[in-house]
Amino acid sequence: MANNSMELDLSNPSTDAGAELDNAPYVDTIEAVISSLDQGDGPRVSKTDEGHLWTFKYGSVDVFVQLTGETESDTLTVWSPVLGLPAKDELTLMKHLLEKNCNETLEARFGLSGDQILVIASRILQDISPAEISRIMTIVATIADDSDDDLQAQFGMA
Repeated sequence: MANNSMELDLSNPSTDAGAELDNAPYVDTIEAVISSLDQGDGPRVSKTDEGHLWTFKYGSVDVFVQLTGETESDTLTVWSPVLGLPAKDELTLMKHLLEKNCNETLEARFGLSGDQILVIASRILQDISPAEISRIMTIVATIADDSDDDLQAQFGMA
């Protein structure tokens, strides 16, 4: 037991404690979840110095998955645009989205980025499990697909 306690010392996460995460199969897990959710012609992926970015189709929405790296301080972010702005009755729209954030979105949330309303969830990789990766991706995709048509019908300008 004493040896295990010494191995679990996380006082300096920049040492070898983070190195174990370099071997974690985050990319494999994300790609497996995307394969199970994708309803399009297959996901698109790009890899840059900033990490990985996947895009896939789920129902009527595009879902984006960004992984900034594979250390415990890196981030998994999943988002899906559901409505472009400007919109009809934006004050009512914002109240509607805040109510949904409070009552319906679980780990995800509606947000505003530029001229788009998104469903978004973000999580650092520290202690994340494959089940949690799957849950975050599934929640964002499902809420976005369940919401986009209604939001467009009620608040869309086109």
